[in-house]
Amino acid sequence: MKRFNISEKHGLIFDTKRYAIHDGPGIRTTIFFKGCPLNCWWCHNPEGIEYHEELMYFEYQCMHCGTCYEVCLENAIEFDESPKIKRKLCTLCGDCSSSCPTTALRMVGETRTVDEVISEIEKDILFFDNSEGGVTFSGGEPLYQNTFLLKLLKECKKKGIHTTLDTSGFASKKVFASVIEHVDLFLYDLKLIDENEHIRYTGVSNRVILDNLRYLANKRKAEDIIIRFPVIPNITDTNRNVEGILDFISSLKGIKEIDLMPFHDVSEKYYRLDKKYKMDNQESPTKKRLLEIKEKFEKKGYIVKMN
Repeated sequence: MKRFNISEKHGLIFDTKRYAIHDGPGIRTTIFFKGCPLNCWWCHNPEGIEYHEELMYFEYQCMHCGTCYEVCLENAIEFDESPKIKRKLCTLCGDCSSSCPTTALRMVGETRTVDEVISEIEKDILFFDNSEGGVTFSGGEPLYQNTFLLKLLKECKKKGIHTTLDTSGFASKKVFASVIEHVDLFLYDLKLIDENEHIRYTGVSNRVILDNLRYLANKRKAEDIIIRFPVIPNITDTNRNVEGILDFISSLKGIKEIDLMPFHDVSEKYYRLDKKYKMDNQESPTKKRLLEIKEKFEKKGYIVKMN
C-alpha cells in the first residue's frame, strides 16, 4: 500500500472541482486534500479520509469484461459476472484501473507538486477576477498536510489569488497558527458541542477544535470566518446541540455568518470503497426543521445561509 510523507513539495490530492460556487465567494477552484484525522459518520467525501491511494469501483460503468481479473497478479479480484475486490490482498498497484476500458475501476489520490497545483489553479484566474472568486482548499482535512498547504497558500498570495480554507479546525495550535495570516476566508466546521458526542460521531475530541476557533476569532475579523454547521437529524440538529453551538459562538467576538449544511445520502460513495455506511437509515432534515434552526441563529443576530 502506498503511503506518503507530508512535505512542503508534495501533497496527496483526490479531486479538483472547477467553477465551484458554494465553497466561498465568487467562482472558485476547489482542491481536495486526501487524509483526515476525523471519521465523521456522515462524511460526504469518504474517499478523502485515508491518507493513501484507494481503489474505487463504479458499478454503473462496468461492462463486466473481466479485464481487471485477468491483469491482477495479486489475485485480489474475484470475478463472477462482476468484479469483487479483495481489499486485504490489493496492493494498490493500479494495474486493474489502468486496464479498465470504461474507468469503472479508478485510483483515488494523486501525488501533486506545488507547481502542478498552482498551474491548475491559474487556469481559472480570469473567472476569479471577474467574479471576485479564488481557490478553496478542502478535503479531507487540508491541515493534515500542513506544510504542503502552507506552501500553496504562500504561492497564491504572491499571485494575488483569494484563498479559502475549508477546515474542521482539528490541528495543533502551532500548525493552525502557521496558516492564519495566509488565509483570506475560513469555512470552519462546528458539528457537536458535547465532547462525548463528538468523539462518538467523529472519532476525536472537539477540544482542540473549539480552542482553535477561539484563537481564530481573536486574530481575525468577522468577515474572515464563516461557521459551517452540518444539520444531521437526531444527531446535530437537537435543541440541546443547537443551543450549545449558539452559546459557544456567542461567547466569541467576530462571528457573523452561519452556513447550514443539510445531510444528504452519499451511501454510493461508501459502497464504491467497500466501506460501511453508518447512515443508511438516515433521512435528510425537513425544510421545517432547517427553517427552525435558521430562525434560532437569526434571532441571535447571525446571517444564516443554507447550502
